[in-house]
Amino acid sequence: MQGRVIRGIAGFYYVSTENGIYECKAKGLFRKQKIKIIPGDYVDIEVLSEDEMTGNIQELRERKNELIRPVVSNVDQALVIFAASDPKPNFNLLDRLLLLMREQQVNVLLCFNKCDLIDEEEKKTLYDIYKDSGCDIFFISSREKIGLEELKERLAGKTTVLAGPSGVGKSTTTNLLQDQILMATGEISQKISRGKHTTRHAELIKMGQDTYLVDTPGFSSLWSLDVKREELKDYYPEFMEHSQSCRFLGCVHFKEPDCVIKDMVESGEISRIRYDNYIQILEEISEKEKNRKKY
Repeated sequence: MQGRVIRGIAGFYYVSTENGIYECKAKGLFRKQKIKIIPGDYVDIEVLSEDEMTGNIQELRERKNELIRPVVSNVDQALVIFAASDPKPNFNLLDRLLLLMREQQVNVLLCFNKCDLIDEEEKKTLYDIYKDSGCDIFFISSREKIGLEELKERLAGKTTVLAGPSGVGKSTTTNLLQDQILMATGEISQKISRGKHTTRHAELIKMGQDTYLVDTPGFSSLWSLDVKREELKDYYPEFMEHSQSCRFLGCVHFKEPDCVIKDMVESGEISRIRYDNYIQILEEISEKEKNRKKY
């Protein structure tokens, strides 16, 4: 029987099939060959008991892709959710998440929740920052149920990784997008002004035919971009279109003279927020590279 791994806990794998969800263990060959079964994998299982819904994973199907951060396979896109307000977006964290997804060649749907808390001018400001970032941008309100149907249409037939910091309404939005699993919603902590973590294991939530949401615990705290200093600029679509016009080949748009990108930042054609975050990350990568050379 064929199925898909929706979660793995303590050596047990829960495989969704046309007949329901089976609790399975992987055969010893996988351990000997050091092959790890991860959420999102398509597998063949041998049914041990129909009554108890148990089985063994016999074969792992070829993966279309495999994300390292978070650990999940066969992903089509990412849904990155931030609040438009309460809390205000952390643009630095947002840009880092977009870089991680771009590094792994995953398209991003950028979703600003709580749009009912901002006016049209504030909405335009958010849109202008990310309009050239390569993301499709959505404004929703899980409280007022605004924009959810349009978002559902973009999720249909896809496996979508859910990402974003705590307190932005990820769990509430997930509950409204599907009715299979009720996610615990963490209240905003008054003391630290951010959401309490509620998700513990990466899990595929089935929304419909061939449609899954992948909930990922602690994703917002991950940061380990494996990119060289001179490559970082290539992860910014708004730079790529114009960088050939810079005076120097390989310009990283920092301290070089006659840089078109810096001129466009000054003129407002490229977001100052995006550029400042780029420079901060560029300097972090430069510092890491210097330290590696020392040792």
